[in-house]
Amino acid sequence: MEKPSLDTAKAGAMRFNTDSSQMEIYDGNQWTGILATSPEQQTGGTRGFRMGGNTVDVIDFFNVDNTGNAVDFGNLTASRGATGQGFASRVRGFQAGGYNSGYLNNIDFFTIPSQGNASDFGDMVAAKQAIGALSSSTRGIINSGSDAGSAVNVIQYVTMATTGNALDFGDLSTARTNSRGVASQTRGVNIGGYSTSAVIDFITISSQGNAADFGDIASSARGGVAAASNAIRGLFGGGSPTANKVEFITIATLGDSKQFGDLTRNTADAGAASSPTRYTIFGGSGSNVIEYHEIMSAGDTVDFGDLTQSINETAGCSNGHGGL
Repeated sequence: MEKPSLDTAKAGAMRFNTDSSQMEIYDGNQWTGILATSPEQQTGGTRGFRMGGNTVDVIDFFNVDNTGNAVDFGNLTASRGATGQGFASRVRGFQAGGYNSGYLNNIDFFTIPSQGNASDFGDMVAAKQAIGALSSSTRGIINSGSDAGSAVNVIQYVTMATTGNALDFGDLSTARTNSRGVASQTRGVNIGGYSTSAVIDFITISSQGNAADFGDIASSARGGVAAASNAIRGLFGGGSPTANKVEFITIATLGDSKQFGDLTRNTADAGAASSPTRYTIFGGSGSNVIEYHEIMSAGDTVDFGDLTQSINETAGCSNGHGGL
């Protein structure tokens, strides 16, 4: 089979390298090998994480593929409230931004297959709270937020396998706070936010540039939704104005969101984590509830278990999301 040339390949293109006998993906700059790893190999299933909130430093985790209560994983380097957000690769989880007696610019990371405390990764381009985040297998994307009290449109990124400060990626289509993100291996989608309409916009994760229009939240404009995805569908639930609706998008296409079902409760600024098959949403609005649903079927969420504490404005991530 003839290999696509660098002149014709587009970001996200795949090929089989007959020299190395390995599948590769073009990241917009070069061909990189696709690792044959999975959450089952590394952690016995997808691990979902709740990080911070209510100005605490607690990290909880649970197995997304089962049901049950979360247990303690470790601690962040600092207590974080006001919706600092999370993202992850297969082996590293991250939490960025937030508020603790002032806006925070630091990015924490921890090793997913083990348990223990987070370490410092680097800094965002500026201190922010009320951010959004998403990731592929290699890049973590941080967007939106409140910078010295004003909504921003900045998108920034880090390379998750290294350590260091975030770099500028481009701009959202509108400045806003509390946008939330989902991803496939190639596309990142930013959903809603405060100080905005019901806007949904998207980026190509492996490149750099400004976000383009994807569609709108069909039900109503809101921010602080709890968003997670597999490689096909992105789900988002709750949000402010406080809601119990869950909606979904098909990441590879463009268009408005569609109704998926209802949560067991009204909530805003909850966390979310996903496996290839399940969407979980937890905490928010002073709750310790974890609930879930299968991603590829529509319907109302059901009880999963409880977090270790009731929490507001929390963050989530997993090692089984759609960007991996």
